[in-house]
Amino acid sequence: MKLCTLILGYGEMGHAMEYLLSARHDVRIWNLGAVVKGSHATLEDEVTEAHVILFCLPVNPHHEIASRIAPHLAKDSLCLTIAKGLDESGRTAAQVFENVFADKLHYGVVYGPMISEELRAGRHGFADAVLSGAADFEVMHSLFRGSTLICQQASDMHGRSWSVILKNVYAILFGVADEMKLGRNMRGHLMVAAIAELSGIVQAFGGDAHTPYSYAGLGDLVATGTSEDSHHHALGRKLARGDCADISGEGVHTLRMVEKHRLFDWRAYPLFSLMRDVVTAPETLNDRLESYLKQLRAW
Repeated sequence: MKLCTLILGYGEMGHAMEYLLSARHDVRIWNLGAVVKGSHATLEDEVTEAHVILFCLPVNPHHEIASRIAPHLAKDSLCLTIAKGLDESGRTAAQVFENVFADKLHYGVVYGPMISEELRAGRHGFADAVLSGAADFEVMHSLFRGSTLICQQASDMHGRSWSVILKNVYAILFGVADEMKLGRNMRGHLMVAAIAELSGIVQAFGGDAHTPYSYAGLGDLVATGTSEDSHHHALGRKLARGDCADISGEGVHTLRMVEKHRLFDWRAYPLFSLMRDVVTAPETLNDRLESYLKQLRAW
């Protein structure tokens, strides 16, 4: 089935989605307030014809744009997001969609190891697709059939949202460990400990304990935490070198939003707490890491 697909945002992932879909679908693109590729001059006119609307945008503008297009969406259209962050109110993209679309319109999230450079190079990506209506997975299947992005039908939308968002915090630690040459054994510990903490946090939000052991959790953590090209891995290396310039990114923003909005008791999770303290006061990195390891040795 050929689908009219509107991509919102033309950054790295917007280009990757265009690469994956343009050979089989009618792909249109909107970016920075203008229609880059399409049949109409305005976003509102484009969404009236779109079967699928792909939010390849940071989560911050999701509420504004979703609210803007909601009155113009066809009833059977499907809004999807790949955003892996929190907005300034501490909401996930799934929470924004749930708030704006409620049970009147169809929406979903697509999360997993799908590095844009690899997708554009023809390599495979893997994702969990969690949709507000299970029947919409047929649309997902049609959308990515024949492409190198393999999507599997999944559940626990909010649990997977938190897994994919919080994994960016833990990914920074992999860069720290690699820069400090702490070894592969440490990397193994970080992976196990991070997933255990993610499972606890997801359950605190009412999610499934097994959700972090998925493409959205473990899969994306491996891809992000072990990739030299990852922003979060590179940030961890910078912190370990004592370079405190431009400490930014989705993981850093997530840390700040969790604390600002008291989204959960972050002090109950040792690795998360370690990363929060290091980002807040980078000069404490060595002391905080040694304190963490000393605590482990005492168990």
